[in-house]
Amino acid sequence: MPKIYYRDTINFLSKLSWKRVWNAILVVASYYISRWTGKPRQWGQPFTISIEPTTACNLRCPECPSGLRAFSRPTGNLKADFFRETVNSLQDHLFYLIFYFQGEPYINPAFLDMVAYAHQKKIYTITSTNGHFLSRENARKTVTSGLDRLIISVDGTTQETYESYRIGGKLDVVLEGARNVVKAKKELGSSTPHVIFQFLVVRPNEHQISEIYRLSEEIGIDEVKLKTAQVYDYQHGNPLIPTREKYARYARQADGTYRIKNYLLNHCWKLWHACVITWDGLVVPCCFDKDAQHRLGDLKDQSFEEIWRGEAYNAFRHQLFRGRDRIDICTNCTEGCTVWMDE
Repeated sequence: MPKIYYRDTINFLSKLSWKRVWNAILVVASYYISRWTGKPRQWGQPFTISIEPTTACNLRCPECPSGLRAFSRPTGNLKADFFRETVNSLQDHLFYLIFYFQGEPYINPAFLDMVAYAHQKKIYTITSTNGHFLSRENARKTVTSGLDRLIISVDGTTQETYESYRIGGKLDVVLEGARNVVKAKKELGSSTPHVIFQFLVVRPNEHQISEIYRLSEEIGIDEVKLKTAQVYDYQHGNPLIPTREKYARYARQADGTYRIKNYLLNHCWKLWHACVITWDGLVVPCCFDKDAQHRLGDLKDQSFEEIWRGEAYNAFRHQLFRGRDRIDICTNCTEGCTVWMDE
């Protein structure tokens, strides 16, 4: 294992506790027993939570509700006091706290303060950013907050290619931001955050895959991850679907139409170990419910425990076993196919 990955792994393991490990055992056991029996059981709490710092974004990416300004739900910023209450109720069980759902996290002025609070609770923290707010000051604050993993979206190695998807974005600003974080880590003697360049492979940038690896090495990035792109209108082709099949979530059929590569199975691991909390306290099943249409509870009215074991959640899990193809957010789900890829 390379030294960089070793440090990240040790950092994660240092945050484990017997309560968290035992909870994970309960979750895994209940998931497999549910699959074997066809009857949902839930013995533990989720050990991965995605929480939404904001719905606002500075870019206009074409396959993103934030970028399209296409939400039907209210927009806003996660409040720090609500965040602290939520973390306090979940901290004994959490392995990962992902500060991302929709929007650009750094737009929320309290974002890094919330990261620091989760760090105090010894929770492994992750965020994903478009990289436009990583000034020298924010880079230092990011490092001192204790953030464990920073994913920076770099979907092109030239401005022309980059802005074909990251509409309104400036590649030179993103790369300078990444350099700021790497420099801040060195100056502060910190091994965190583990910095990842995420390269969303689409047709306009697939020829630059080798270049993103060269660029990341030049800057001092810890890791590169290639990610396949989800598109909404794929059945009759889409200009974003890569020509290299290896990097596409969709396969072309004999009649010229496209289908999702994987086949929907009537169960889903996410409904046992993870969930998403929106900025205003709605609990939704997973990150594919981008507009929070499947609202399983509201933390303004109920405790998380009541929601997690409540009627709405149980009904959704039952529906999975009856047929995921009947659930709209599942029909374009690629859970089970390779989303993260290494070149």
